[in-house]
Amino acid sequence: MGFTQFHEQQATVALLQRSLERGRLGHAYLLTGGRLEDLEALARTLAKTLNCASPPRQAANGLALDCCDACLACRKINDDLHADVQWLRPESKSRVIRVEQMRELLQTVHLKATEARFKVAVVVAADRLQESAANAFLKTLEEPPANSILILLTTEPARVLETIVSRCLRLSVGGPDRPHTAELLAWLRSFSAQADPSGGLLARYRLLGVLLERLAEVRAGIEKTLTGRSPLERYDDAAPELREKWEEELAAAIEAEYRRQRAELLAAVQWWLRDVWLHTLDADRALLGFPELAEASNRIAARVSEREAMENLRVVERTQRLLYSNVQEALALEVGLLKLTL
Repeated sequence: MGFTQFHEQQATVALLQRSLERGRLGHAYLLTGGRLEDLEALARTLAKTLNCASPPRQAANGLALDCCDACLACRKINDDLHADVQWLRPESKSRVIRVEQMRELLQTVHLKATEARFKVAVVVAADRLQESAANAFLKTLEEPPANSILILLTTEPARVLETIVSRCLRLSVGGPDRPHTAELLAWLRSFSAQADPSGGLLARYRLLGVLLERLAEVRAGIEKTLTGRSPLERYDDAAPELREKWEEELAAAIEAEYRRQRAELLAAVQWWLRDVWLHTLDADRALLGFPELAEASNRIAARVSEREAMENLRVVERTQRLLYSNVQEALALEVGLLKLTL
């Protein structure tokens, strides 16, 4: 895809194209946004534009302003086969970018380009950089080789080391807001229906069951989507070591996306519990995050105090923080739900 297809990111695209037109492209960019998929697509298009052999638009300085998406260079970049466009992703069970990976990338970045005008290195999920990997990156990030562009991607900019952020031009890649879909509302309605105090402990475990069932569906959907996009599905004859690398990258990508979507789901639960708290304050209905669920949230607000409603919000926040560590997911969620006052 070319820049013209990024309908929801036209402000970011326009900024990049102005920089290309003026020959003032930054040497390092930090792209932030809600979905890594969108960020990767934009980074890939920038890499293609920098190296396109038949650009549909070109500035007076000779730099392309968009890519044709059809020449050999564009096709190679689309298929992750271009020698001068490198991608670095979290690997291993710990879902981090290790210093050994970073050193391998930097060695490649400092080599002379084999076929491209610009060398491009893309670091996916820069918030997953080990501190040692980030430190190894700093000098190159500050003084990259000539005709090279470093692009860092993250959906969690607050978790990127400040020493990294300060050396990059940060661009927020806007997109359509994730709406409270009918599917999410239906699930939250089912979830809130299990918050029945007369059911005692059994009702609380039913609540846990609803949450775990939804998370299992989320993981299955992610696995299906990302596996379908993986080069493992396209290149059956790849060398064993390359297949092993792809498998590690796929496993890490699935886990990272699952954790992101799990955080979103728990954030929706927290937002609904915020509605309960607002009801205890008799706040304006216009402030509700889920006005469609006002009846359920008001029902719970009638039996909890303002202090208890506020503590519920803190419980979910603490559970989210716990899940960022390597605790056992089901246990952390069970403990969290048992602490809620509903």
